[in-house]
Amino acid sequence: MDEEDRIEEASSNTSLRRVGTGSSSDRRWVDGSEVGSETLPFPEFKDIADYSFGNLRRRLMKKPKRADSLDVEAMEIAGVHGHDLKDISILGTIGIAFQTLGVVYGDMGTSPLYVFSDVFSKVPIRSEVDVLGALSLVIYTIAVIPLAKYVFVVLKANDNGEGGTFALYSLICRYAKVNKLPNQQPADEQISSFRLKLPTPELERALGIKEALETKGYLKTLLLLLVLMGTSMIIGDGILTPAMSVMSAMSGLQGEVEGFGTNALVLSSIVILVALFSIQRFGTGKVGFLFAPVLALWFFSLGSIGIYNLLKYNITVIRALNPYYIVLFFNKNSKQAWSALGGCVLCITGAEAMFADLGHFSVRSIQMAFTCVVFPCLLLAYMGQAAYLTQHPDASARIFYDSVPESLFWPVFVIATLAAMIASQAMISATFSCVKQAMALGCFPRLKIIHTSRKRMGQIYIPVINWFLMIMCILVVSIFRSTTHIANAYGIAEVGVMMVSTVLVTLVMLLIWQTNLFLALCFPLVFGSVETIYLLAVLTKILEGGWVPLVFATFFLTIMYIWNYGSVLKYQSEVRERISMDFMRELGSTLGTIRIPGIGLLYNELVQGIPSIFGQFLLTLPAIHSTIVFVCIKYVPVPVVPQEERFLFRRVCPKDYHMFRCIARYGYKDVRKEDSRVFEQLLIESLEKFLRCEALEDALESTLTDFDPDRVSVASDTYTDDLMAPLIHRGKRSEAEQELDTDVLPSSSVGASMEEDPALEYELAALREATDSGLTYLLAHGDVRAKKNSIFVKKLVINYLYAFLRRNCRAGAANLTVPHMNILQAGMTYMV
Repeated sequence: MDEEDRIEEASSNTSLRRVGTGSSSDRRWVDGSEVGSETLPFPEFKDIADYSFGNLRRRLMKKPKRADSLDVEAMEIAGVHGHDLKDISILGTIGIAFQTLGVVYGDMGTSPLYVFSDVFSKVPIRSEVDVLGALSLVIYTIAVIPLAKYVFVVLKANDNGEGGTFALYSLICRYAKVNKLPNQQPADEQISSFRLKLPTPELERALGIKEALETKGYLKTLLLLLVLMGTSMIIGDGILTPAMSVMSAMSGLQGEVEGFGTNALVLSSIVILVALFSIQRFGTGKVGFLFAPVLALWFFSLGSIGIYNLLKYNITVIRALNPYYIVLFFNKNSKQAWSALGGCVLCITGAEAMFADLGHFSVRSIQMAFTCVVFPCLLLAYMGQAAYLTQHPDASARIFYDSVPESLFWPVFVIATLAAMIASQAMISATFSCVKQAMALGCFPRLKIIHTSRKRMGQIYIPVINWFLMIMCILVVSIFRSTTHIANAYGIAEVGVMMVSTVLVTLVMLLIWQTNLFLALCFPLVFGSVETIYLLAVLTKILEGGWVPLVFATFFLTIMYIWNYGSVLKYQSEVRERISMDFMRELGSTLGTIRIPGIGLLYNELVQGIPSIFGQFLLTLPAIHSTIVFVCIKYVPVPVVPQEERFLFRRVCPKDYHMFRCIARYGYKDVRKEDSRVFEQLLIESLEKFLRCEALEDALESTLTDFDPDRVSVASDTYTDDLMAPLIHRGKRSEAEQELDTDVLPSSSVGASMEEDPALEYELAALREATDSGLTYLLAHGDVRAKKNSIFVKKLVINYLYAFLRRNCRAGAANLTVPHMNILQAGMTYMV
């Protein structure tokens, strides 16, 4: 990979993204609001009647309430740009649908390699009913779960085009305050991708659910555990999918190559797995263009071979479309059929990928690819194998390769191996994305993330996770040594993720969609019942290998919950011990020390107030910088925050303190990859824009206060309320309104007052002097310790487990690409 395409991300609160500054005629304030180059922004006058002179005079003279500027500045952000995708043409949708074959459907597409071999390892074939019953089970499993549930329902429950467990969780977090980390702000709700259609007052059910989620702590914890459980299962899939897919593809050599036994199968599978994980650091972008054609050829092969077997051996197997054969299958085999039901689950492995990978494609393209290509090709493949089995019942162990015409064995083997690797690649990439989302929402320790492409935001590589998955895959292959045993473990992870999605989508239906209660309950009753049956079937295999995904899920669930629990306690401690404004006023503008030229960037997690660690710097350092900026990197529950809505600035303390707060908001899919020099330049430019914006607002407010009201006959009811926010206006106004604005307040008056404002010129000069003196990064290292009177479990979790995770995750100077001479660190311990 080229060096310029490799970008390391510090996966913690340490870097910002470039803000689009627009063209010369479209200047942007630091908070993303727009100011035209010709006209001055001004509140809009709506009604031209019924407004008394006295009321106007009182409202103009009244000084606006100083709300938190971080919240106020965001009020006018949303809607600057529409983020709705334009309608894609039919040809464009077909092109995207073709691409989904290589990313979304690799796992499900390779399931014919092992489904029937696993099913008939539990139920021996004694009659045609066994084959037709198993085929009918497979057909209706695919029709009910991937087709009916995911294609027609779950795909619509997306988060601004993003799918997956955390996407559903973030969607719920925006409607109800269920996030356990208490750093939400009203300003977050003004992000254009955050704005939602709130539940109407008439629907008491939706409001009741919202109130219950927000007020009852145990429901928040239960919801979080449910999401973390689903995420843990997905990570477990990242271990089992490569092992299962690669080993199934390589098993075709058994019986075809003389002397290729179990040891050779295990060794060759391990070699391919090592090679597969070793190339992850290069990114999928370099070879991604091959994925879709290879999988398209694979699905074509499945369909063609299926038609061939149907016509040659037994076309009457289409009778399996009658679900009555499922009843006959269970009546005939009873307990063995129940065990075989767990093998049928393998035909829908990867169904969750349709939803999880939605962010890279569109709903219509995924629906089109599945209904037009994947679904019919899979049905033909399974029908063809069933037709072959009716004539060759002893071939169930190698049913896929035995049903392939002998002359096509090697081409199909090569395609199958490539398809298995692509299926593994898709699951590995999905695991990386899942871990990154968990980190963004404060549910996973911060790890090193490498972005392997400048063009594709989602192409990332996490070294620690990659090598962990590789080691676990090798252990699984070495221990189980058989696809049948791995399949026993495979099903539990898949069904677990599906059940979590069912619960979350049901909650979305009730809380957000406000679906009819009967229809909303039909969703979990129908699909939840089917998945529960499958779960009970696969749980019978716990002793046969089903314990593996449960161990993996428990391991990752424990890590994620401990990290989230410790992070919440740490944040609450920082909020509780922050420095009061009264104390800052007592210190005065010198802060009780010497102020020297320079800019100090103090990184912290607080969105309000002054962190207590700042007091440690004041006590420790002999002098402090003339300009202080408290920088907070904050993730909000949206997929992507537009660049023009990224930053919020506010002033901390009076002007002569020269202290500011900057909050950079990121979505859980956003990428942060600027170097320190770009960030520093952006910060200074943004701070200057903020100062000019502030001066513009003060000048406008002063001009309105001194203005003669006799010239104004009317105004809108929202006049003074608009003064509380940066006075900006994005919408088009009529000529009459523009003339009224011009008549009320000529732009030259405010412009002249700004040019003559000595306070602004002084502050800009002080900022330039501080910039010339350099920037210093003040890093806060906060530890948490359980109090002596805490219970034993809390001491164990906080003092040892959480402390171990914090010591071994990326934090502090490791996250910054700046010289160490520009970094100062201070530590503080919070007792919780």
